[in-house]
Amino acid sequence: MPTWAPVEEPVFTADFGSREQWIAGRSWAYPDGGPVNPADNKLDHLVEDPAYSRSGVFRATRRPDGLWDTGLLTTEGSPQGFELRAGDVLEARVRLPEETGAWPAIWTWRDGGQEVDVFEYHPDNPDLLELSNHVRGTHLYHRSAAVRPGGWIRLRTEFGARSVVWWLDDVEVFADGRGVGRSWHAHLIVNLSVCAGRYHPAPPDDTTEMSYEVRDLRVFRPAGG
Repeated sequence: MPTWAPVEEPVFTADFGSREQWIAGRSWAYPDGGPVNPADNKLDHLVEDPAYSRSGVFRATRRPDGLWDTGLLTTEGSPQGFELRAGDVLEARVRLPEETGAWPAIWTWRDGGQEVDVFEYHPDNPDLLELSNHVRGTHLYHRSAAVRPGGWIRLRTEFGARSVVWWLDDVEVFADGRGVGRSWHAHLIVNLSVCAGRYHPAPPDDTTEMSYEVRDLRVFRPAGG
């Protein structure tokens, strides 16, 4: 059973179909806002097409030019412009992708940085989640039998000023002891990238589409936060 104290009301409940909450198909985490980012070993070609993200199923499909049309949603630039703050807690359920080359993530971004990765995953490392705090330079590669291609997992990340804490299926798996600092704030990104092959294998030639799913994404803010 979890040992963290529950927070009653979320300050953000994701409605991926909402044009007020989310912008689709562009992000300043990509050069010039996108649509491509080859320097980060990505075959992504971001698209606004709602079929790639707005249902909570994030999809990627192969293009004739060798890139992949991919789904990305961000709160950056949206009418609501939601930002996470130090002390916030994010929870989500995720169905991991099965296809080699898939690179799903939930992460944060603002003004060229402020990145904390709730998770990243690559099916070529089938039991491993990547958990990273790029603000303060900490990370963990966490292996678990619960992590597998096509499997559902529950994620929880506490964006503490002094320690970012990650939970997997109600079990604390990493407290970095570094945190994000009291003044930290950042927008939220949910997306599916496609690996170009430098660090993880690119998709096989016979793979033409891939997907993963995010449900019940909520952000809680302690009273007075």
